[in-house]
Amino acid sequence: MRRRRMLATLGAVVATGGAGCTAVGSLGGVDGDVGMTAVAFEPATITVDAGEEVVWYNNSARAHSITAYEGGIPEDADYFATGGYDSEAAARDAWDGMHGAITNGQRYAHTFEVPGTYNYFCIPHERGGMVGQVVVE
Repeated sequence: MRRRRMLATLGAVVATGGAGCTAVGSLGGVDGDVGMTAVAFEPATITVDAGEEVVWYNNSARAHSITAYEGGIPEDADYFATGGYDSEAAARDAWDGMHGAITNGQRYAHTFEVPGTYNYFCIPHERGGMVGQVVVE
């Protein structure tokens, strides 16, 4: 658990290293394993053990989602998305900037029980490349 928190914090520091003092201050309150900048998950890939919880933390001013690609998770795994949706289509259909959104300072957590690779994205920023991956060993 300490390793994941250290990597998340390190990722946030690296992501803001050249951004100046104002940006560093805005990310100082990271409280999770994966942070969210304006258009990126930091770190983009995280590795955890089966049964571990991953916590995402929105440290940007933008609203974001964490939405699993249905075809991008192990066959026996539980689907996950902010807003509690049970499918990618439902999450996309409901997105309006509020439903399924987490805003600045909010967190979202999911426990990964099944080993494998989980690919996910942010609905409003997917085209900008805001995608991530959880590798469960």
